[in-house]
Amino acid sequence: MKDVNILIANGANVKKALELFGDMETYDQTLEVFLSEVPSKLQNIKNFKEIGDMANYAIQVHSLKSDARYFGFEKLAEIAYQHELESKANNMYYVTEHFDELMTEAYRIVNLVKKYMGVGGVSEESYKKQENHDKAILVVDDSNIIRNFILKIFKDDFEVIIANDGKEALDIINDNEKNSKIKAMLLDLNMPNVNGFEVLDYFKCNDLFKKYPTSIITGVDDKESIEKAYKYPIVDILLKPFNERDVKKILEKTLNNII
Repeated sequence: MKDVNILIANGANVKKALELFGDMETYDQTLEVFLSEVPSKLQNIKNFKEIGDMANYAIQVHSLKSDARYFGFEKLAEIAYQHELESKANNMYYVTEHFDELMTEAYRIVNLVKKYMGVGGVSEESYKKQENHDKAILVVDDSNIIRNFILKIFKDDFEVIIANDGKEALDIINDNEKNSKIKAMLLDLNMPNVNGFEVLDYFKCNDLFKKYPTSIITGVDDKESIEKAYKYPIVDILLKPFNERDVKKILEKTLNNII
């Protein structure tokens, strides 16, 4: 049996994390996903820092910050948040001077999680096994944590089709075999490749909001972005972090807007 005191003694706010995940079983399952994906995320952060790509660096540290907050790794979340702010301001000096601090804390958390889990990470495929359903929802988010959290909530009632970014989402929407069962879309805004606003633009130009009722799930909470999103015929906006009840409520509201 896993000893949660290992996490608590090393600064993890597990009590706060359970407000999102609900129980330790869900927390542990989702933590395995984090453990499997974080090495590539950290490598991406290093790569973008080395080439001075502050726009994509900001996206990656934003994702790391969000993951850390979900699991109660508050120190890592705060450090990543500062890197997000400074990289958005194109402050390469700050990023360079404080990069080792970010990496040291990130690897401390990785080793802590490995110690707690006692095993390595698992592939995302293990969370995608679902019963066959005649209706589906499309979840578009660059975070495995969020995608798999929503998958666990709805897998008994829907086929949950996931997309890592806006490009994958539009590919799915334009695939007649995949799009026929989609009844609603939950869409993040801040994503690489094609972001959420670009997806919204595509939906508007092609009159798709009636066919695929859409709500926003996002960590972007600045007033300008929220007001911009509401200019599209979306159903509602849910800000991260959220809990299972919040997600169920916004999906029900979104589905009821089908015309």
